[in-house]
Amino acid sequence: MLIETERLRLRLLRDDDADAAAMLELLNDPGFHRYIGDRGIRTLEQARDCVRDGPLASYSRHGYGMYAVERRSDGVWLGNAGLVHRAALPHPDIGYALLERHAGQGYALEAARAVLGHARGSLGLGALCAIVAQGNARSVALLEKLGFRAAGTTRLPGKEEELLLFFNEPGDCG
Repeated sequence: MLIETERLRLRLLRDDDADAAAMLELLNDPGFHRYIGDRGIRTLEQARDCVRDGPLASYSRHGYGMYAVERRSDGVWLGNAGLVHRAALPHPDIGYALLERHAGQGYALEAARAVLGHARGSLGLGALCAIVAQGNARSVALLEKLGFRAAGTTRLPGKEEELLLFFNEPGDCG
């Protein structure tokens, strides 16, 4: 186990059918499409490749990545949360995505707070970034609760969408 909170367990994603199926569902969830984007992942094998090429590769390269978020009480897979290395950003990017049916219960805040603590404590990371689709008021409010400060907008290479950019430095509340 990587991180545990009162209600959640965050663990490394695995190269297995269960995590591939969970990621396939998440990547095709209406909320994911609306606020993060359609990655074009439609099959279990594509989802497995996504896990291999994304989180698993990131664990090896950077020592962090996106983690599966499960409810401790029953082991239900809720979504993911973690850190992403993006060459276009000056610091690791905190990210989170829950299946819509689990939204509005405080799980995203709890998971993101745990990732922030892990980044600072276990990983020894300093400043962190976050990027958010314009219009995603819930994510903006969550980041503000964690002490992230708005820093304008940015565009990721090859993308047209202008994203809101946030920073969090060690010592910022959260």
